[in-house]
Amino acid sequence: MTPRPGVTIHIGKIHVAKEPTVIKTVVGSCIAVCLFDPVLRLGGMNHFLLPTPCNGDTPADPARFGIHAMELLIGAMQKSGGDRRRLQAKVFGGGHVLAFSAQTDSVPAQNIRFIQQFLATERVPVLGWDLGGYLPRRVHFYTDTGAAYVKRLGRRTIRQTSMEETTHLSTLQRSPRSGGVTLFPPADAGR
Repeated sequence: MTPRPGVTIHIGKIHVAKEPTVIKTVVGSCIAVCLFDPVLRLGGMNHFLLPTPCNGDTPADPARFGIHAMELLIGAMQKSGGDRRRLQAKVFGGGHVLAFSAQTDSVPAQNIRFIQQFLATERVPVLGWDLGGYLPRRVHFYTDTGAAYVKRLGRRTIRQTSMEETTHLSTLQRSPRSGGVTLFPPADAGR
């Protein structure tokens, strides 16, 4: 048996493969969506940080946002020959790994609500999911079979995952296209 090549994606990235490939990522509060066309045995994955841009503009890195990441992933699947009507999804992430309480308006809760509504609206059946909780996850998706394997990572990984997500959120906060929304309190808040 020939080993499959592996591709690792990070926040704001999408990958679709016609050839048997293992797409890998680690998600905390982010969401990773795996799409599969069972007839063509074609698969792809995205990894997004927030559901939508803060001010509605198309950002410089649109795949960091679920609304764009989903359309880009579906479009890439179609460009590779996939049929939107056959797509099946598996969804992972939305863990409370950032230093915020688990509220209904938290980043993970918003991400989970968004992806559930998006896939329901687009009538894409969700065949598997692992959402919420308090730990990051490592996801391996096999593009030719649609199989997804998830490992919940230990608390040691929370710090690294949280730092990566915080860096991306801070970048969005400084961006002139972020709508000027303050995502985190200033470092000197509460002093």
